[in-house]
Amino acid sequence: MAVPTTASPTSAASVRDAHVYRPPAVTGLVDLLDRQVRERPYARALVVTGERVQVSYRGLASLADEVAARLVRTGLERGDAVGLVSANTIEFVVALLGAARAGLVVAPLDPALPASQLSARIRALGARAVLAGPPVSDAVLPVPVWPLRVRVSRAGTAAVALDTATVPEVAGAATGLSDDDALVLFTAGTTGGAKMVPLTHANVAASLQNICATYELGPNDATVAVMPFFHGHGLFAALLATLAGGGCVLLPERGRFSAGTFWDDMRAVNATWFTAVPAIHEILLDRSEREYPGSRAPHLKFVRSCSAPLNTATQRALERTFGAPLLSAYGMTESSHQATSEPLPQRGELKQGSVGRPTGVEVRVVDRSGRACAVGVEGEVWVHGPTVARGYLADRVGTSYTFVDGWLRTGDLGALDAGGYLSLTGRIKNLINRGGEKISPERVEDVLAGCPGVAAAAVFAVPDPVYGERSEMGVPPPEGWGRVGAAVVVREGEGDGAGVGPAEILRYCRERLAAFEVPDRLEVVAALPYTAKGALDRKAVQARFAP
Repeated sequence: MAVPTTASPTSAASVRDAHVYRPPAVTGLVDLLDRQVRERPYARALVVTGERVQVSYRGLASLADEVAARLVRTGLERGDAVGLVSANTIEFVVALLGAARAGLVVAPLDPALPASQLSARIRALGARAVLAGPPVSDAVLPVPVWPLRVRVSRAGTAAVALDTATVPEVAGAATGLSDDDALVLFTAGTTGGAKMVPLTHANVAASLQNICATYELGPNDATVAVMPFFHGHGLFAALLATLAGGGCVLLPERGRFSAGTFWDDMRAVNATWFTAVPAIHEILLDRSEREYPGSRAPHLKFVRSCSAPLNTATQRALERTFGAPLLSAYGMTESSHQATSEPLPQRGELKQGSVGRPTGVEVRVVDRSGRACAVGVEGEVWVHGPTVARGYLADRVGTSYTFVDGWLRTGDLGALDAGGYLSLTGRIKNLINRGGEKISPERVEDVLAGCPGVAAAAVFAVPDPVYGERSEMGVPPPEGWGRVGAAVVVREGEGDGAGVGPAEILRYCRERLAAFEVPDRLEVVAALPYTAKGALDRKAVQARFAP
């Protein structure tokens, strides 16, 4: 079926009035587009393909409805789980919203995963089928794979092609799902096995309302999809919150971030903001001298950073270069992404080094006994509110430890100041025990990244028979015990005698760190390993640089 997709040059009134911003009233994925279809049917929702064709809200809803109707005819029932494997393309958006409108629970999966890992996740979940967008994969999976393609013409029409078949009966964690569930997201799993997090439509709605309210997103806003949609950062913050607010999302050609085309994409959609991980911010900053369009760049209301710590030196440099406030945010898959964020400058103070204030949730910092810590005292960060998941699928032990009386134990260390701003100091699992002194790799990395000439840094435990030994004779030291190691990437044209080197970097550290925190071993490397969502892959760092 062909449907019109070209956006009208006219637009309706904003969701905000002159005094008060009102977040969108959505109940989940099912009605995400409904208000815009009623009030602004021809406004642009997506900009897609290399020709940057505009897809209207009416056109996107029609495509999703077509997919929903076809899925219902396969025999899938409400509450059934389906996988979704696709890059950041229109196929991902149409499949997600179409499956939601059919009453299904969608599990987005990283298309870059090996077939064995994709199969393992599909089996663990009990998905009855997989919707597959581009890129084309020849992976053999344990359930039917249904290719989905959306053809968008320059003339402004689109058509869905979806090959389906009868679905088989399968076993798995999907038996723990219900009609109230919208998504199952897999955690990153860089310090342990990936866990399955079920999120209800109510979780989704609360998250989108909180994100929209924090940044006052509305019909006049537009962004470029930088982060992958199979993870909460890209899915909630970039895609769903923008659509819920009535704005526009540009999906880069081939469905993935490209530094070489980023600013052209931003200008094409007249973007007002974007969100990314620090690693991508660093890339854009490093390339800004030759690629940032300066006065020809779109006017940005703000730039957002999330999913990993952003050092203050990079934050200040980004703000100077892009001429917009850099707002740090914090969230987890288990909290439907965002839990805290720095506010817009007109709504509150910006505190560099913090991740802002709670956004629609309650945040508590507690000691080892679960008692609230005093202002400024470090402890574990706990989160409570309507965005918090009920637990993990098929993991009673993990659920009982992480979810306590409605509170989410994040495993992150931090402190709250008198104004309610949260500062993160590291993850409990990452702490290095050097002869009894507990060292946060994230703190040392922040100092290293502030050294002139250093582009990125990773800190890890180096096994040591003295600093890491246990009292029990003959027992090897536990994980995280030992000396402090560091791997750093220096900026182009620096290092190897041309600029900053290990001696200069260590000298810089000694002036800013306690003696026991200064790396015992420091190596300049060409690159650091990152996860698919753009966070530092600590398992890979340990394996590559610690031996």
